[in-house]
Amino acid sequence: MAAPAASDRVERIVIENCSIATVDANDTEYASGHVVVAGNRIESVGAGRAPEGLEHVVRRIDGTGHLVTPGLINTHHHFYQWITRGLATDHNLFEWLVALYPTWARIDEPMARAAAQGSLAMMARGGVTTAMDHHYVYPRGSGDLSGAIIGAARDMGVRFTLARGSMDRSEKDGGLPPDFAVESLEGALAGTEAAIDAHHDASFDAMTQIAVAPCSPFSVSTELMRQGAELARRRGVRLHTHGSETVEEEKFCHELFGMGPTDYFESTGWLGDDVWMAHCVHMNDSDIAAFARTGTGVAHCPSSNARLAAGIARVPDMLAAGVPVGLGVDGTASNESGELHTELRNALLINRLGPHRQRALNARQALRLGTYGGAQVLGRAAQIGSLEPGKLADLVLWKLDTLAHASIADPVTALVLGAAAPVTLSLVNGKPVVEANHLVTVDEDAVARATREEARRLARIAAGA
Repeated sequence: MAAPAASDRVERIVIENCSIATVDANDTEYASGHVVVAGNRIESVGAGRAPEGLEHVVRRIDGTGHLVTPGLINTHHHFYQWITRGLATDHNLFEWLVALYPTWARIDEPMARAAAQGSLAMMARGGVTTAMDHHYVYPRGSGDLSGAIIGAARDMGVRFTLARGSMDRSEKDGGLPPDFAVESLEGALAGTEAAIDAHHDASFDAMTQIAVAPCSPFSVSTELMRQGAELARRRGVRLHTHGSETVEEEKFCHELFGMGPTDYFESTGWLGDDVWMAHCVHMNDSDIAAFARTGTGVAHCPSSNARLAAGIARVPDMLAAGVPVGLGVDGTASNESGELHTELRNALLINRLGPHRQRALNARQALRLGTYGGAQVLGRAAQIGSLEPGKLADLVLWKLDTLAHASIADPVTALVLGAAAPVTLSLVNGKPVVEANHLVTVDEDAVARATREEARRLARIAAGA
């Protein structure tokens, strides 16, 4: 008899007896159900036990006391800030940037790699299966920073988007970063295209993708914005930047460009269904309508917005208008915890301080922001963000039968409003990244040592500059 085809020998993982929140279009949930993973795809999801007669089952997990959800998806971060946590803690955004740019401008390749490892480890251990990094500081002579960050994500085993950032408007041009921390227009565009050439994977199950990501209106020239958008669309990749984060930014745009941020972005080609922006705190009705009309996405970063006193984003209004919204950790110098479960909880709580009060968001909407919403803004909703047959096997098994959650009957409420739940298993592309609340792909203690050492080295260099 001929040997079966390789596809017939695909290995399966079966999870049973667990609560399931699929976050599909109907918000389908099962009080006790199963998930079958075949290779790197979800094969089946449903109520009760898994189908009988499954072949090549290499692992069968009793999920009693657990909730299975799609893996969390982080849509905005700055990994390098991991090694400058705990600084400028009482500053608003502009004060904070001015205080820290001189230090950030001294980073090099070993620092970038260590900081990426620390950022990724904290997120992955807390249920993130898809991460992104908006890295925009490329000091001259600092080495291959993009390669270092991508290498850290590859070693961790998480799905990853590098938003290759850039800055070309320094202090001498009216911007915020020091002169030696920015690139030329030509250098920024060339470096971004080189990252696309070297690392972007457009396939269905891609582990690494690249986005074009000039930093912000107050650190980037109009020409870099325009040409960056043209580059992204010529190469078929997504676009990312900061937008409407503070009232100071609004004033800056009116003074420099004669219009508000949203109108400025539209004038430079930066609205569209291939664009997502971080923060979007100060948006009026017209701004929200423009985002909805064009399909422009938002990375909502509630902890960072609160840490830097930026304000409360109008997330309920965005969702009601049809704007795609995901969640972001943001840089760990403005969100020292560095993990996304905090953002599920804070998105719900902080938005209830706004005009919609208790009707602003509920627990299931918060979970959707952190999963399917994130997949939407990263342009990957067909592949990840919900538990459906044929999608990639990125999922998390959360332990909810401990003291911390024992008296909360609803598992989604327990996950979102309760204490951070232990992760019994996290799969990315069908492969374990976390087991029993510990990373299995890297040595956590070694990562902690490396980040401490690089943080101290950066502090010494910055002090002697």
